[in-house]
Amino acid sequence: MPANGAADPLSLALANRLVGNTWNAPALEATLVGPTLRFDTDCAFAMAGARAVVTLNGSEQAHHETLYAKAGDELVVTATQAGARVYIALAGGLCANEMLGSASTNLQAGFGGHEGRALQVGDKLDLAPCEVELLRTPDEFRWAMSSSWGLRTCPAGESHLLDEPSRQALFDTNWTVDRRADRMGLRLDGPALTVSSDGRMPSAAVMPGTIQCPEDGVPYLLSVDAGTVGGYPRIAQVARLDRHVLGQLRPGDHVRLLRREPDEAVSELRAKLACWQEWLPDIEAIIL
Repeated sequence: MPANGAADPLSLALANRLVGNTWNAPALEATLVGPTLRFDTDCAFAMAGARAVVTLNGSEQAHHETLYAKAGDELVVTATQAGARVYIALAGGLCANEMLGSASTNLQAGFGGHEGRALQVGDKLDLAPCEVELLRTPDEFRWAMSSSWGLRTCPAGESHLLDEPSRQALFDTNWTVDRRADRMGLRLDGPALTVSSDGRMPSAAVMPGTIQCPEDGVPYLLSVDAGTVGGYPRIAQVARLDRHVLGQLRPGDHVRLLRREPDEAVSELRAKLACWQEWLPDIEAIIL
């Protein structure tokens, strides 16, 4: 069973924080193009994640602030300008069908969330609106969206199957995210790598952040909906502290893999958790 859940759990947590929800309360994840929503009741809401123009009854609204809508108001989220996913959290959280303790939608299997599918025109979502205090995300916790990203990355189980020039190219290349990019994984365009697995490697465990390389030499970066096993060499692994960034990568973005040894990645993770603890006390559960 894939991990599912928010592709960018940090942005989900930031949006939920502003409306008084638990960090992982059910919310909306909009990819590349946002929805148009009509409120049937007064409600507090907030947005975080990818940069996009958002209007309420034609008036532009800010990200990272607690906002209020009245019954009959219309919220429009335009195409994202940087980053891939916008998170819209509503006070009280959305009502959703839970499966295995999660309210996220598994699109491949068709369960969870709202009828196990993506939202469609005319869908009505229930929530339990509640009073909340006005909040703004402090500037230091508004992580910037970009078209160029650095991902701290460690060697993985089959890194040794790359020849020396390919091992160097893996960390020295400004990779480009291909059009083949979704919640399962992202194809990275760049120099072809040489990997000597003969296509006969037995299946092995994979997880979000695993970078696999088939015999054609084109690496794939697995994301939140990745399977649990794969038969291609695992040439690298994005470190835990940067895995939430995967949910904001979009076609055309540039990605640089920043090599870290495991102990370095652990040290930097501890520093990141300590920094975020002030605003998001559950940060250790958020960045997994």
